[in-house]
Amino acid sequence: MSLHPTGRNTADVSFFTRQGILKREGRHRAPCFLKGVRLSRHLLIVEDNAHDVELACAALELSNVQCKVSVARDGAEALDFLSRRGAYAGRPAGQPDLILLDLNMPRVNGHQVLCAIKGDAALREVPVVIFTTSNLSQDREACLACGADDYLLKPEGFAEFVTTINQLGRRWLTADRCA
Repeated sequence: MSLHPTGRNTADVSFFTRQGILKREGRHRAPCFLKGVRLSRHLLIVEDNAHDVELACAALELSNVQCKVSVARDGAEALDFLSRRGAYAGRPAGQPDLILLDLNMPRVNGHQVLCAIKGDAALREVPVVIFTTSNLSQDREACLACGADDYLLKPEGFAEFVTTINQLGRRWLTADRCA
């Protein structure tokens, strides 16, 4: 058994890759969604760790949470995506139904992204769930004070990761919530 630098068991992801559940599309899996199914819900994952992106996409697929997934590799890319700037200038109009946001990222950190989102009249209604390894109470308090809709710790094991993503998807990406 080998461990990824995050401390997660890489065998978990390797097993699902061999079984064809994970289909790699470059360094980051963007988008990871069910092919051939029209998906009305849209999740933006803002995460600089490719391994965590793979785990989240695998967990979504295993939990049958049907949504389109876009990935931003850092806070600056997330802000470009949301504002339809730079590489995302041609992105279709509309915003994600949920943003899953890591805190510790290069260039622009998650707290800065959260404050920018909640400070923008066009974006402030988009739910933002902080999904991080930081268990610091000051991080949690600062995010909730800035308007985060939830603050979740990334589980260590794959089974717990799937359960957390399943619960998150059921809570935030259900048809009636996004209608």
